[in-house]
Amino acid sequence: MSATKHFLDLDALDAPTLRAIMDDAHALKAAWKRGDREPILKHRVLATIFEKPSTRTRVSFDLGMRQLGGETINLSPADMQLGRGETVGDTAGVLSRYVDAIMIRTVSHQRMLDLADAGTVPVINGLTDRTHPCQLMADIQTVEEHRGPIAGKTIAWAGDGNNMACSWIHAAVRFNFRLNIACPERYRPEQEVLEWAEQHQGDVHIVDTVEEAVTAADCVVTDTWKSMSDERAESEAIETNLLEPYRIDGRTMAMADKDAIFLHCMPVYRGNEVTSEVADGPQSVIFDEAENRLHAQKAILKWCLT
Repeated sequence: MSATKHFLDLDALDAPTLRAIMDDAHALKAAWKRGDREPILKHRVLATIFEKPSTRTRVSFDLGMRQLGGETINLSPADMQLGRGETVGDTAGVLSRYVDAIMIRTVSHQRMLDLADAGTVPVINGLTDRTHPCQLMADIQTVEEHRGPIAGKTIAWAGDGNNMACSWIHAAVRFNFRLNIACPERYRPEQEVLEWAEQHQGDVHIVDTVEEAVTAADCVVTDTWKSMSDERAESEAIETNLLEPYRIDGRTMAMADKDAIFLHCMPVYRGNEVTSEVADGPQSVIFDEAENRLHAQKAILKWCLT
């Protein structure tokens, strides 16, 4: 029996595998656009567990399964025994008898890992407090659509070193691009993931200023200062005064490559992490990025289930 193919994190898969999934994401999007809609996951069912609210993750996974001929069952802990104390292991064991795969969006990275350990069907990380790998696959797809292959490109991250920053670090190693990260010392990415990048010869650089990060970059990325996945936002005040110097505005975008694009995984808080002139400007491709959640995740589902 072949091993269960989980999609848990970008550092958990090798570069050729991720490249193949990305190439398939491009192919699936092109096929959908030209009307080639083969139901390759017909009669397959994905359970989606949401411990946090979601717009893009919920809609894109649900629609992605439908476009591939499959179906979804949407669950929340309040609707399950998991919400009344059933163990993750027991929930995983039961769901594995019913569905073909499970996508979980949770604040606890360990809960996602425990689900994968206990289940016998593929588990997909739809977001945890530590990482957001599905979003990164959509982001890379978007960069490649607008700027060509991402290998060798320079990506600038500015703001909070949150779960998105962690997955960008993983992606820089696996897809072989330079990543400049500008963030306050207090909100830097976890040291563990920076050490992992160094051990794998990643071209990842922590810089002091947003200007250093964006200069000549092919793509500028930021995220909300109060991440939905971030329990700090619930337990303590985010010191926005520390993050304000890392706001992306027209001045900082002008320092990037003249053809640079702007990415944001949304929701966007205009005037905080990015100004409206950038978020709504000609270099912004945030709606392409949101659309690509659909196609990147179809490629992930296809890889997990075929």
